Amino acid sequence: MKKISVAIITKDEEKNIGACLESVRWADEIIVVDAGSRDKTLQICAEYGAKVFVEAWQGYGWQKNKAIEKAKNEWVLNLDADERVTPELAAEIAEVLDGVSELNGFYIPRKNFFGSRWIRHGGWYPDYNLRLFRQSKGRFQERQVHEKVILEGKVGYLKNPLEHRTYNSIKEFLQRQDLYSDLAAQEMFKEGKKYRFYDILFRPFWTFFQMYVLRAGFLDGYYGFLLARLYSYYTFAKYSKLKELMREDAFPFAG
Repeated sequence: MKKISVAIITKDEEKNIGACLESVRWADEIIVVDAGSRDKTLQICAEYGAKVFVEAWQGYGWQKNKAIEKAKNEWVLNLDADERVTPELAAEIAEVLDGVSELNGFYIPRKNFFGSRWIRHGGWYPDYNLRLFRQSKGRFQERQVHEKVILEGKVGYLKNPLEHRTYNSIKEFLQRQDLYSDLAAQEMFKEGKKYRFYDILFRPFWTFFQMYVLRAGFLDGYYGFLLARLYSYYTFAKYSKLKELMREDAFPFAG
């Protein structure tokens, strides 16, 4: 198999990072860019032989690009700390890299979990992400949130999924979505997007309808309904925060 580097960004990930690193022990190199963890994240990374670099936080895309830039191998697998590479996926990666020639990257499906529950509908599966690519051909957009890889050349698709152990509770979901809605509103504001009243009147309902009905979230029972409702709240929150940013920009000296 061609040599591969795994690139991960962290900040206080002691609950997740051990299982993530255990799943990629087979990699030729593990790069971790940490944003100043105060828990045992760095200690755990050292135990697994990862190369750790501490960089001040500059946004998700920027941090991930820093990790990619430090990789010494041609192929890079980007992971989040709460993701796991299954043995089946590791074997598939080895197989495709042995035969690859004209492709510069691969989309990988994700099995997203809420607690111990695999969410199969509502847009949560297969949830393809471009995570395996040639180091010289791909970079993340330098956005505050919802960053994605921009790749030169052709891409393929893998069959075996990453396991994404994302939210363990409603409380954790709400806490993280509060942060993400802040960042999304800031990104929209920076891009010059304008708030309109229908954004909070109709967009939350449309988010719910898409997830629960069009993407068959109802087939996941209670969890499908719960997640559709939670994401509709996230949509409401980010557009409300955009409105707040526009008001602050209009009255920069208001008390």
